[in-house]
Amino acid sequence: MMETRQKALPYILITPAMLLMLLVVIIPIGSTLVESFTTKDATFTFDNYLYFFQSKEAFDSLIFTLTAAILIVLFAVIISFFLALYLRFSDSRISRILSRMYILPRFIPGIVAVYAVMNIIKDAGFIHRFLLIFGIECHLGLLYDIKGIVLSNLWFNIPFATMLISASLSNVSDAYIESMRDVGGNWWSILKEIIWPLTYRDVIVAATFILMGQIGSFTIPFLIGPNHPKMLGVLLYEQVNVYLDYNRAAALSVLMFIVALGGAFIYIRSNLKEDEWQKN
Repeated sequence: MMETRQKALPYILITPAMLLMLLVVIIPIGSTLVESFTTKDATFTFDNYLYFFQSKEAFDSLIFTLTAAILIVLFAVIISFFLALYLRFSDSRISRILSRMYILPRFIPGIVAVYAVMNIIKDAGFIHRFLLIFGIECHLGLLYDIKGIVLSNLWFNIPFATMLISASLSNVSDAYIESMRDVGGNWWSILKEIIWPLTYRDVIVAATFILMGQIGSFTIPFLIGPNHPKMLGVLLYEQVNVYLDYNRAAALSVLMFIVALGGAFIYIRSNLKEDEWQKN
């Protein structure tokens, strides 16, 4: 009897979590998938998916979203990587100040930060007014453009990526660096042979989370992005709240999930891949 209870205990403990996952994840995904293949009168169709490839507006929005997401990932990861390197290996006063301040943007409410960025980069914003003091007429053209979306997202994503990469750099011992220098290694060889192998997984983690966040982002594209083409998050909002087309909205949700799944696949594959020293 006691043995039976012990065997049943793990299943009893995971039942609440499984029920919660069933209610908030599995059932909604299944319902969305079914709805994406039906019309308003509940007949089977592929038209909801074909619309997003045959409609120029929808297809342009898909390409626009992928372009913006890739640019944001590249800029955020590259800047964050070198910022994390500076914070890890520099003992200057500036690096100590930055190490305490770089995470602050994460604590500012998103909508507040977006409006602050808008007041700085818009054509009549702070930069424009500041340059007018020196007689320079400058219209940046960043607002309602992909450049504004990328710039605004860097505000949120650089601190996040820097935090992840800095955590991995803490595993890089100074002894490794000194040993490489003793055998004549320069900074490039240190970066290639020591730092990158120990940090690339965290770089991929940061890139994956940024990518998945951008695929469905709404606030920044809605306030700063252009009217055409739109980010997919804004297009999804319009399908639901403007056109009341829930079937197309479901199909778009599935497409967004598939795109995000590509990033998740890269992340999982990188974590399952063995390091060279483990193979030997």
